[in-house]
Amino acid sequence: MTSHSPAAVAAAHPPPPDTGRARDLLLRELDGRWPADGRRLDRIARYALLPAGKFLRPVLLAESARAVGAGGAQIAPAALGVEFLHVGSLVHDDVIDGDELRRGRPSVMARHGVADAVVVGDALMMSMFAAVAECAERGLPAGRVVEAVRVLAAAGVDLCHGQLMEAELCGDAGCGLERYLAVSALKTGALFRAACLAGAVLGGGTPAQQRALRRYGEHLGSAFQMRDDLLPYVGDAGVTGKSGLSDLANRRPTFPLVVAHDRADRAGRRLLERVLSGAVPAAEALGAVAALLRRTGALAAAEERARQEVAAAKGCLAELPATSSRTLLERVADFSADRAR
Repeated sequence: MTSHSPAAVAAAHPPPPDTGRARDLLLRELDGRWPADGRRLDRIARYALLPAGKFLRPVLLAESARAVGAGGAQIAPAALGVEFLHVGSLVHDDVIDGDELRRGRPSVMARHGVADAVVVGDALMMSMFAAVAECAERGLPAGRVVEAVRVLAAAGVDLCHGQLMEAELCGDAGCGLERYLAVSALKTGALFRAACLAGAVLGGGTPAQQRALRRYGEHLGSAFQMRDDLLPYVGDAGVTGKSGLSDLANRRPTFPLVVAHDRADRAGRRLLERVLSGAVPAAEALGAVAALLRRTGALAAAEERARQEVAAAKGCLAELPATSSRTLLERVADFSADRAR
């Protein structure tokens, strides 16, 4: 039997290479903010946050700042803030989707109930503002801090727009690539884009550097979501730490399904439409859908598009100085296309 324990997930699905420096600094700071012996809210929030997942968004913020000339302890609160926003949104996503597995163990909703999950998700997301504001206390110019708050708050609103748009696409196998990409840019890409841009702002990057890092985050977010959508068909839930049935069970037209619907014959399209209508149970549908993705070439085409987004993300970094942080950002992009193979 495949193990879904947090230790098994971490061992089989490690974080991006060379991110240890940033992760260690940030995890030390995070550990003290939600004490294990604190009040109920602290304990449940800590359960949601630790053990940490890939920690991509905080690393992106920290290394984007470092890539333009600043970083370390001054940036750490903002990097944690983007993780609070991200994890809070995941807690709410699990409530919306009814998902009981997150990072290889029961989701907050499954362990503590819907009411507590909603409250803790709210608390985590609101904590983002206080965390970013701390950067001013650590010596960063107030104007940069205010702009970073604006960037991250706007990303939070984009997440909400993306969630509602995704709900509108529910069950629509023929929604088309353009609408899929619009949802992805809001629901996933927003935080990648905002983490990189906020880091560039806090680090004092030039307008050109800020644009470059924002574009890098946009392409990286697209690649990451595309790869995430592929995991039920190329990954293992014991590695990814989440159910491979969630997207089908929630009738979600994910990237490979959108590509397959465009390529399939009438029978193939009818299969996808029946699956996303809920007429076929997810567990029963997964094998048939996977076979259709392979038969139409949609699986290979979707993987190739994800790799193209990675290449575009890396190309944006040419505007930055050739530093170890730029190299790390390039490696994070490569990781996003290859994770859980």
